[in-house]
Amino acid sequence: MTETHKGILALVGACTIWGLSPIYYKALSDVPPPEVLSHRTLWSLLIFALVMQRQRRLGEVPRLLAGRNMGRVVLATAMISLNWYVYVTAIQAGHAVQSSLGYYIFPLVAVLIGTAVFGEQVRPVQGLAVAMAVAAVLVLTIGTGTTPWIALVLAVTFGIYGALKKVIVAGATTSVTAEMALLAPLALAWLVAAHLGGVAGGGQFGHGWRVSLMLAFSGVITAVPLMWFSAASRRVSMATFGLVQYLNPTLQFICATLIFAEPFSRWHLVAFALIWAALAVYSVEALRIDRRQRLASG
Repeated sequence: MTETHKGILALVGACTIWGLSPIYYKALSDVPPPEVLSHRTLWSLLIFALVMQRQRRLGEVPRLLAGRNMGRVVLATAMISLNWYVYVTAIQAGHAVQSSLGYYIFPLVAVLIGTAVFGEQVRPVQGLAVAMAVAAVLVLTIGTGTTPWIALVLAVTFGIYGALKKVIVAGATTSVTAEMALLAPLALAWLVAAHLGGVAGGGQFGHGWRVSLMLAFSGVITAVPLMWFSAASRRVSMATFGLVQYLNPTLQFICATLIFAEPFSRWHLVAFALIWAALAVYSVEALRIDRRQRLASG
């Protein structure tokens, strides 16, 4: 098996876990989202720390937090924690359709961030795709009478997080471990308050084997896909990388409509049709550019 094939398998595995994770977090609907997020943080930190210790790289984390990238790591931590919180809350509250929309929009938000922050040139086809995404949001806002804030927050926070990861001078595993380390004190404080009765409905870990195991295992379904995602990014072309990532929101969409039976109006249909068309246009352009670059280099 070639390195490219290994990368594609790792990426498919990561996106499949993320895409089916709504089923997992829906099953934890009785647990407050901050408690889910706290356990997700602490258990994934443990896994990352063990992996880095085995690689004899654990010392990279304090060096990263003490270096000039500290501010960027703090901001990245804020973005990914907000993204996780909104995502889990959305799933538990019955807004998985909006969640999937957010991750469909994300690649197009990334185009805007690349232009605004890194001065990247927007090709006419990419501009058309972004315009179609804006039209989709407007259709939903006008048609349903409410702005799809959940989708927008998920797309923007993940877009900013991705931009920050481009400028943080550290390995992917090192930076994620540092982010979890920054979140750990807040997670511990919240869990202590929850178990002491300071949070309504909280402190459910240890009160039932099923919920306790699921909260602990949330660290696995957080850490493992991130490691696979990181491994794939080094082995797969950007065009293939972008295309396979659509597996995540597609599976989320299937969960929302077929499993959770969430409402899906004609306005949602028009908006999603615009998004799918925009992504098709964007993907064809990405494949064309990737093919041209490979021909030029080979």
